[in-house]
Amino acid sequence: MAARAQAVRRQAPVRRRPARRPAPRRAPSRIKWDRVGRIALTLVLAAVLYSYLNPAIDFVKTYTATTEAKAQLHELQAENTRLHNSVQSAEDPVVVGRRARSLGLVAEGETPIVIRGLDR
Repeated sequence: MAARAQAVRRQAPVRRRPARRPAPRRAPSRIKWDRVGRIALTLVLAAVLYSYLNPAIDFVKTYTATTEAKAQLHELQAENTRLHNSVQSAEDPVVVGRRARSLGLVAEGETPIVIRGLDR
């Protein structure tokens, strides 16, 4: 067996090829790809920010309009309450009599008296 092992070792040795080295560059690249990449990413970022600009402006305009509409709504509700109270009190006989007196009207059976020369 030892003879056989030696026979295997004596066979032609396997030649290994030397590792291939990449060929040296002929001239340095004139394009700086890292800079091109940064510029491209900056342009993409600017485009994305620009695309968000118009919706943001619309949001602010809508928010402002909503705030103004709410203020107007509260004013109109207050006026509606005031008018509703005015209509409710207009049916009260005491209020009607007071309003008639302030306009200078006289009730039935009363004697009107006019005094002139008083400053109002």
